[in-house]
Amino acid sequence: MTSSPIWHPFTQHGLQPEMIPVRSARGAWIKTPAGDLILDAISSWWVVTHGHCHPRIVGAIEEQARRLDQVIFAGFTHAPAEMLARGLIDIAPEGLAHVFFSDSGSTSVEVALKMALGYFRNIGAPRRRIVALEHGYHGDTIGGMSVGARGIFSAAYETLLFEVERIPFPSPGNEQATIDAFDAACANEPTAALIVEPLVLGAGGMLVYDARVLQELQRIARHHGALFIADEVMTGWGRTGALFASDKAGVTPDILCLAKGITGGSLPLAVTLCTSDIFEAHRSTDRSKTFFHSSSYTANPIACAAAVANLEIWREEPVADKIAALTMAQEERLGALRSHSAFSDARQIGTITALDLNVPDAGYLASVGLQLMQHFLDRGVLLRPLGNTIYVMPPYCITPDELDLVYASIAEAPDVLAGESP
Repeated sequence: MTSSPIWHPFTQHGLQPEMIPVRSARGAWIKTPAGDLILDAISSWWVVTHGHCHPRIVGAIEEQARRLDQVIFAGFTHAPAEMLARGLIDIAPEGLAHVFFSDSGSTSVEVALKMALGYFRNIGAPRRRIVALEHGYHGDTIGGMSVGARGIFSAAYETLLFEVERIPFPSPGNEQATIDAFDAACANEPTAALIVEPLVLGAGGMLVYDARVLQELQRIARHHGALFIADEVMTGWGRTGALFASDKAGVTPDILCLAKGITGGSLPLAVTLCTSDIFEAHRSTDRSKTFFHSSSYTANPIACAAAVANLEIWREEPVADKIAALTMAQEERLGALRSHSAFSDARQIGTITALDLNVPDAGYLASVGLQLMQHFLDRGVLLRPLGNTIYVMPPYCITPDELDLVYASIAEAPDVLAGESP
């Protein structure tokens, strides 16, 4: 077999020369051509919510593909997009009234930033400053990297990035420092927007923080006339225990970014929701005030049909009950590892759990990361640690026995890495 010409994402091919082929997937399981089964404990990069190949979503895709595959979305519309937009407005935090379609989490953030800057320009009071939370991650496009944490992810592209004001992560006991830093930043210079991952930072290490901080940050943003952007690309669709983390925190963003679970994990699609004020600032007989953003596949009908089916699943199936059960099951299994001397900072929010393996070279590039991933794969479990941080974010269909397999493999990891038999 010749080597593949494919360049894989977030992959160092010098250390991972071979990829695992996948033939099919159902529920929480991935199947290789050889017939091996791998338990998908991270929802294939946080996108699969109800399980792989949910029949209602697959059926919607098949039906829509026979009717309308694609049409330009400038000057045209179609039923799946209209149904989805209305459905999203119905379930989104109150005050969000308009939906802009894109195709990935990164681009939904780009759209949000452009909406914010365009809003202030169009109302005749231009602002340029963006404030972001330390350790945040908002995607790999230029705007997303600019507002994300600077470091290994963005070092090679530093000359392309614009400057933002950063406020410290509100770690336990230090919440007030974050709140004060944002207030000072807004008082020092007019601020266009604050962008945050509400309640939990994903790629930054699954760092959880208190809802009161979000409430205070929103209050300060309103006081200074800044927009509040909630990047719920990862936190949306039930991951924190509520449909949206904004709901769980009791805040209403001016702009909301959604992707990943919007189609149940079946097809790429993203949306950026905003208030009427932001939309109206761009609506004009003056063409120069147009919102200048698009992608060729904006509101692809097949992807929208998958997302409409996803909304139907949320409305008609006991998804909330599954999330509540999974949250409790995760808590029980994480609790059994809290006293393990090899681990520290066990934490949970909703269906997400995380803990850190105690090693000398902690961080995203910790050498133990690849060893851990291989150990889990050897046990038939897909976990992709963030360096020495191990997290579990499974689809909601996972069973207690399947969760036991996940946590057993985590419990074994320290001894296996030390060269001892589990």
